[in-house]
Amino acid sequence: METNQYIYYFFAEKKLNMSLQPGSPAPQFTLISTEKKPVSLSDFKGKKVVVHFFPMAFTGVCTTQLCTMRDNFGYYDGLNATILGISVDSPFSLAKFKEENNYQFELLSDFNKEVSAAYGALYKEFVLGLKGVSKRAAFVIDEDQNIIYAEVLEKASDLPDFAAIAEAVK
Repeated sequence: METNQYIYYFFAEKKLNMSLQPGSPAPQFTLISTEKKPVSLSDFKGKKVVVHFFPMAFTGVCTTQLCTMRDNFGYYDGLNATILGISVDSPFSLAKFKEENNYQFELLSDFNKEVSAAYGALYKEFVLGLKGVSKRAAFVIDEDQNIIYAEVLEKASDLPDFAAIAEAVK
């Protein structure tokens, strides 16, 4: 199945709420890493970037999402692609989450919620009345910083389609 067929599947079958479409320029950002250093999307121009938004560090589905990417890291690295994980957690909690799970890719703090909002991946209200939490989402950005795959999930219990992400990176 080709990438366009996967994208159609998500629009037609899952009816996802998406503000960014494949072919759109990726919103640029600079966020703080777990090493407390700024990391910008533009740092990766010339490489594909797989961006995973996740609601909260240390929760079951988020751990599964990022551990799946960790376990397939070599595949993406072999295709000149970088993985970035983004949540509204602080860089301090993300550093502990990264350490405990041995993630070899950057986790970035969107504590101010601006990047999650720009990507259409922000809950106005989440569980327990929490406001401004990242939605589970995945984007693949090409070497020219355009979106070639976009998936924003409304249910936090759902996981992104890892096979479709891998196909888009190819």
